[in-house]
Amino acid sequence: MDKLLISGGRQLHGTVSISGAKNATLPEMCAALLTDEPVNLINVPRLQDVATMRKLLDHMGVQTQTHGERGGISLCAPASLTPEAPYVLVKTMRASVLALGPLLARFGHAKVSLPGGCAIGSRPVDQHIKGLTAMGAEMVVEHGYMVAKLPAGRSRLQGARIATDMVTVTGTENLLMAATLAEGETILENAAQEPEIPDLAEMLISMGARIEGHGSSRIRIQGVDRLHGCTHQVVADRIEAGTFLCAVAATGGDVLVRHARIDHLEAVVEKLRDAGVTVSKVEDGMRVQSAGAAQLKAQSFRTTEYPGFPTDMQAQFMALNAVAQGTAMVTETIFENRFMHVNELVRLGANIQIDGKVSLVEGVARLSGATVMATDLRASASLVIAGLVAEGDTLIDRIYHLDRGYDQMETKLRALGAHIERVK
Repeated sequence: MDKLLISGGRQLHGTVSISGAKNATLPEMCAALLTDEPVNLINVPRLQDVATMRKLLDHMGVQTQTHGERGGISLCAPASLTPEAPYVLVKTMRASVLALGPLLARFGHAKVSLPGGCAIGSRPVDQHIKGLTAMGAEMVVEHGYMVAKLPAGRSRLQGARIATDMVTVTGTENLLMAATLAEGETILENAAQEPEIPDLAEMLISMGARIEGHGSSRIRIQGVDRLHGCTHQVVADRIEAGTFLCAVAATGGDVLVRHARIDHLEAVVEKLRDAGVTVSKVEDGMRVQSAGAAQLKAQSFRTTEYPGFPTDMQAQFMALNAVAQGTAMVTETIFENRFMHVNELVRLGANIQIDGKVSLVEGVARLSGATVMATDLRASASLVIAGLVAEGDTLIDRIYHLDRGYDQMETKLRALGAHIERVK
């Protein structure tokens, strides 16, 4: 099992290029199930989750092929494919549930295992089931699988007004894809607004879908008879960009973050600026400048749905707060188990107390290197940031979590001057 060895205490300088967004790539790979024509994706990140999704689609019978130097992948889903996602391929990645809507919409039936992924809390699929049922699907959950089919005599899902009980990103994406081939109009109320959803919608529009309101809480979809192939460039990963912003803020330095969009990270950027970090918009990205943790002020924040502070940036910003001046209160409202990184940060010398959904972080003068264990994807990134700041060596175990969502992080950090290497 690979580990990361980090010798901390070095500032970061130079240029880093942000890869395509994992949370856009995965639903867009599933969108290829909606047509029998080739779909070409550009700027696909080299991640374990992407490889897992490709393996799942290959298993169904989708023809996939890597091409070009820009992270290109082509997908073609023939009419003869098997609309089933087995547990053995779904258990490590929650995004596999995104195959359900497209398979049901195009083939009229689907069998998808209940999903896995990071153990950061309960993420029920009941909203997916509720929405597809409102569109006329007959659905049961049995033996760990969601089994869906159209009623006898129907060849298509039916348009419906769907108001989810909670804001759900994958739920919005699943229902959005399913609605593109439904008969009539579908309106999604309480839709998630994360930038990856408008990116998916724009891809679907280029395939012939009729969609309005994407990026708002109310999306309107007029179903069409069929979709065709397309070429689409995946939007840059805002969470990877935010992680590098926090890394530079903590270590100090001056880095150009290419392809990052400041309008996708406004809540994070605002907190960084309040902390004393200089973040500016430049052509094709952002520039981040910091004098280091000793000059930063701790910032309290509360995670919430986009455009609020993202839960996927909570752990990374907590690592920054751990070495900033003052005390900060971090409130996690999205996932109930998303403080698992705290015990590992404490092993490095952080002063953090947890009370339910709230962590109280009191900045310390220094962290000291130690052996720590990654517990989930974003926790891994927080430990990397802490290791970059800590005195001495930090060894991070279980970095397969990191590989699920960060494209060659250690290579990118090494190019910026960090002492970091992957060891067996």
